Amino acid sequence: MSKIEAGSQFWKAIELTKKDLESSGLYLSHLFTDRQIAITPDWLDKLVSIPSEGYRFLRLFRPSAIDLILTKMMRNDRKDMDDIRFIMAQERISESELQAAFPRSGKLEVPEQQKIFVAMQPIVARLAREMEQHRQRIIDSSPQHSLDPNWWVKLTMQGPSKRDIEKDRSLEP
Repeated sequence: MSKIEAGSQFWKAIELTKKDLESSGLYLSHLFTDRQIAITPDWLDKLVSIPSEGYRFLRLFRPSAIDLILTKMMRNDRKDMDDIRFIMAQERISESELQAAFPRSGKLEVPEQQKIFVAMQPIVARLAREMEQHRQRIIDSSPQHSLDPNWWVKLTMQGPSKRDIEKDRSLEP
């Protein structure tokens, strides 16, 4: 990455990309190396495929749920906490899995981010524990045999937030 960043073509390409994306409302903020974000060292081995069958030459991937959560823990940000809750609601992430991943992520280059990341660890671990306890209460209180094949999804899906409902209403004619 340092070789790439040292070249003037890299920065020119970044600026041209930003300019090209501007009209669509998209942006390119920064490119990070894996030493600049909280992520496990083997994150590339755990990539999750994103369905892209409609494209002949394009294959899409994302980091694993644990690695996504780690990257979100670098800032004490409400949106990132909402994202962490969403990821945990979609995939079962146990407290023990998180506790094992925290030290593996390595130390961040920016001390302020490292401090926030460490402070977020007990908060995120508690969230995982609470979500697992909530799932267990639902399982314990639900009937053993359900005729509805989507009963688990219906019980565990959260409804749209008040903010999302208001946003949708603003789009109505």
